[in-house]
Amino acid sequence: MAEDALFSIFMDGLFINNFLLIQFLGLCSFVGVTKDVKSATGMSGAVVFVMAMASTVSYLLYTYILVPTKMEFLDLISFIVVIAALVQLVEFVVRKQIPSLYRSLGIYLPLITTNCAVLGAVLLNESSGYNFAQSVVFGTSAGLGYTIVMLMMAGIRERSTFVNIPSSIRGLPQAFFIATMLSLAFVNYFWVIPI
Repeated sequence: MAEDALFSIFMDGLFINNFLLIQFLGLCSFVGVTKDVKSATGMSGAVVFVMAMASTVSYLLYTYILVPTKMEFLDLISFIVVIAALVQLVEFVVRKQIPSLYRSLGIYLPLITTNCAVLGAVLLNESSGYNFAQSVVFGTSAGLGYTIVMLMMAGIRERSTFVNIPSSIRGLPQAFFIATMLSLAFVNYFWVIPI
């Protein structure tokens, strides 16, 4: 029974309530970083790591520090601090280990701190009343769902450079059109499949 619940939570974060296409969270990096697959891959990896770790650390912080001391009202601020610390860790590692990726991500890597998808995952874990395992599964699956959509979008945008597109539609309008089509596909396909 517990495995069924975890699988359901995993599919929910991955496809059914996808943060980018269904809940429209994290769109700044979605539009900004998906110009090429390499940048989208690096950003997605960083977001998966931060979402999974933020879900883990925030659950422990909320359950074992904020609730026992009756300071639940500090949840939002404490979650933001946790996310900011994790992003600093990721930024440090990427800058030292993969400098080319660090340069290609530019301003978008520090913006994970304010990425509403990461904070949304943590807040949804809390509001859904998930236990530790469920929080980790949801955070990880939400990050993987983010990755799937980022890579799909980057692939489509890269391939569309070979297509003759009117100049008035190139760039941001084209990105929003592609995002609309992907969102319609996700809504129509994944909402009809019962889990």
